Amino acid sequence: MNGMAKANRVDEDTLFVLVQTTHPIGLASKRVTDIILALGGIVLLAPFLVICCLATALFSPGPVLFRHKRVGFNGKQFDCLKFRTMATNASERLRRHLESDPAAAAEWIATRKLRNDPRVTAVGALLRKSSLDELPQLFNVLKGDMSIVGPRPVTEEELGRYSDALNAYYACRPGITGLWQVSGRSSTTFQRRVVLDSYYAHNWSMILDAKIIMATIPAVCFSNTAY
Repeated sequence: MNGMAKANRVDEDTLFVLVQTTHPIGLASKRVTDIILALGGIVLLAPFLVICCLATALFSPGPVLFRHKRVGFNGKQFDCLKFRTMATNASERLRRHLESDPAAAAEWIATRKLRNDPRVTAVGALLRKSSLDELPQLFNVLKGDMSIVGPRPVTEEELGRYSDALNAYYACRPGITGLWQVSGRSSTTFQRRVVLDSYYAHNWSMILDAKIIMATIPAVCFSNTAY
């Protein structure tokens, strides 16, 4: 059974705890691979970067890029980059929606995601569906805040959900893609996300990274929800 299949069979009550280290998993081999893939991605996807910038600026008033504080390797905070996909009054829209829709409130508590998110603009919905909103994170990878593959970066308030698995998260650079994304991201609970992140940290290998990257392509192309 390959690593990804094993991860999907891990019981949700099982967490792998790692000792915090001074270097992220993968060391130089993973870092060199990240730089090569990020540079290649920026060059190949440059036309899409330009189109996304123009579309966001023309059809959604506000800044083109969204910078959100996320927690990375060893608990260091960094600005995670995305093309802005939400209205500038997103927080107020979310508050009103959760107050008026108990089902949406329950979904938010369970997954920190909403299938029908009132904050997302029309252009933003297209960017999310195609995952183009995540392209600026290639620059996060070059800077060293993120990796191509790893746990998705979390907010400070989400760290408490990792409990005993927090050291496993801290041992990695957060990734643009990862086990959670190729394992039904929008249909899994946050607890399952923690299990998958822990499994990845405990079982990392270049082969596992390669399998996740290959699985990301169909996950993006054929998913019915935003990747």
